[in-house]
Amino acid sequence: MPNAQPAIPDFLYGTAWKEDRTAALTELAIRSGFRAIDTANQRKHYFEAAVGEGLAAAYRAGLVTRADLFLQTKFTYQDGQDDRLPYDPAAALSVHVAQSMASSLHHLCTDHVDSLVLHGPASHSHWTTDDFETWQAMIKERDAGRTRLLGLSNISLAQLQQMARAHAEPPAFVQNRCYAIRGWDREVRAFCRERNIIYQGFSLLTANRQVLGHPTIAALAAEINATPAQLIFAFARQIGMLPLTGTSSADHMQQDLASLEITLSPDAVRTIESIAG
Repeated sequence: MPNAQPAIPDFLYGTAWKEDRTAALTELAIRSGFRAIDTANQRKHYFEAAVGEGLAAAYRAGLVTRADLFLQTKFTYQDGQDDRLPYDPAAALSVHVAQSMASSLHHLCTDHVDSLVLHGPASHSHWTTDDFETWQAMIKERDAGRTRLLGLSNISLAQLQQMARAHAEPPAFVQNRCYAIRGWDREVRAFCRERNIIYQGFSLLTANRQVLGHPTIAALAAEINATPAQLIFAFARQIGMLPLTGTSSADHMQQDLASLEITLSPDAVRTIESIAG
């Protein structure tokens, strides 16, 4: 019997591309006030074991307990990995999921994560039989209590629709890179909203540098004594996103969290969306 579902966080701290700084930055994020950590069992872009070291340091320092945190990891297909695989490449996909999950739990020094995300479908064009097999294996991990919730990342509207038509169990989360030039992933967000799926947006700043530098954004931010980054995070929340930040700066961590106190006017939200196109 799975344990109770965790509280949904209001901000995620992302640990990708941090390598030797991963442990220290994970601990710093917790010291700064983040209570939700996003990682993946994909050594190519993440150092999940070092995330666990950062968590352990935070526990030792008495900053938090495991129960205070929302931990999210990802299962990544072999095509998205380098040679440092968290599973036996010769085994079946269901075994890959189970072995990756066991490895993640070991890395993170816990008996469960709060969210397990499929780190992108097997194909860019459609939802494949491999995806169905993998999703069923992830459901098995959830039903066994090793994760509380399930999610999908880097997924298109067409793939979500195909999944729904096949009556597959819907995810609790969809996590996508969010481009302003694509309307901040408007169609996928609408699909999620209609089905009570929580949309997690990442690369909100790095994928949208032109928007961040737009004079209208600067003016809106100045009006409320905020930074452009804070404005974007506040905007993301108000249009229904759970934002993710991966900053390595202690000052930016504090500023990003402070954006939770910002409420934008409907006109400001519409203005930011109009800049996005």
